[in-house]
Amino acid sequence: MQTSISNDTQKKLQWSLLSLRLGVFVVMLVWTLDKFVNPGHSMKIFEKFYGIGGMSEVAAYVMGALQLALVFAFVLGIKKRITYGVIFLMHGASTLSAFNQYFDAFNNLLFFAAWPMWAACFALYMLRNEDTKFTVK
Repeated sequence: MQTSISNDTQKKLQWSLLSLRLGVFVVMLVWTLDKFVNPGHSMKIFEKFYGIGGMSEVAAYVMGALQLALVFAFVLGIKKRITYGVIFLMHGASTLSAFNQYFDAFNNLLFFAAWPMWAACFALYMLRNEDTKFTVK
């Protein structure tokens, strides 16, 4: 059963989803730029959290370029089912790969910020059809 919502509520929802999309974009953009600015850092992260050692700087740059295209498609709302879904899955993998950090919570507080961001990614994916403010049609 579909219920109609007021025009005012629809506007508030669209602005709220835009704010979530922009917030997720900022974090993902900085993570992406890190692959270009400090590829060695990305290489260490892949080894420590994903068990992928021996990654080259070229691989970090290639992954950065692919991620940059994804992040911009995401913020523009292009192919939302795919881009929002991949962002959700990527951030979920990142959140879960750091699972051991959560056992030493008070020495790893910043890792806990990943959980509300993952929830924001989920909300954006679930409400992707309602997220229309400043998106590419």
